[in-house]
This record gives sequence, structure tokens and C-alpha cells, in this order.
Amino acid sequence: MTLDEAWRILQANQFKRTKNRETILEFFADKDRYLTAMEVRNFMVINNPGISYDTIYRNLTTFAELGILEETELNGERHFRMQCDHGVHHHHFICTDCGKTRSIPHCPMEEISVNLPGYAVEGHKFEIYGKCPLCIEA
Repeated sequence: MTLDEAWRILQANQFKRTKNRETILEFFADKDRYLTAMEVRNFMVINNPGISYDTIYRNLTTFAELGILEETELNGERHFRMQCDHGVHHHHFICTDCGKTRSIPHCPMEEISVNLPGYAVEGHKFEIYGKCPLCIEA
């Protein structure tokens, strides 16, 4: 998702363009990995030492609810990343050490749905967790 797309979604939902929201979105825009709210806070306090953790978390939750950020849970903690292309169905391998992701274009639901006759699947989420090659070497 581009920053322009994110702002269109926010404006369509009557959210104002604030400096904190701009900073959070720009931080995610150049990352290709999942980030914690604490990582976002550590980045933001450099230029805004008074920003509260609640403000950051509230914005991350809003962005996830609006589909701007993807959300997953790693090691019992919520992690976020910029939403991928909406029109391309895929899944992710997620490194449990660094949070980097790699797209998996194949969807296992094709095989799974065969074993669910009579059921109406309304959605799914498929993620694979492990260590990326760089984290394995470290």
C-alpha cells in the first residue's frame, strides 16, 4: 500500500492528517517487516519525546482496522506491517527473530476447502513462522 492510498482511506473515514499519523505511516512505508508498537515508539520519541504509547497504539489499531496495516501475533505480542497489494492474494513466511516477511503465492485453501463440504468459508489467514537465512546465520 502506498502512503497516498493510506491517506485516502483515512480521509474517507474522517480521520485528520496529523504529524503523528504521518510519521507512523512513513516509518512503515520503508519497512518490509512486522514491527511492534514499542519499535514504533522508540523511533517516534527521537523527534517527539512527549508522545504517549497509548497514542501510538491507538493509531496502529485504527490503521489495522481500516486495512492500512496488516497485523499478526508473534511471541504473544501484536506486530504490524504495511498492507500488501489488495488485489493479489498471497500469504507470508514471517521471521520470528527480525520480523521480515516473504510472500508465498500459493494458497493452501484450495486443498483444504475440498475437505469442508457443506461449509461456507468466509475468510482465512495463513502464515508460516520460522527464521530467515540472515537470522539463521547470526
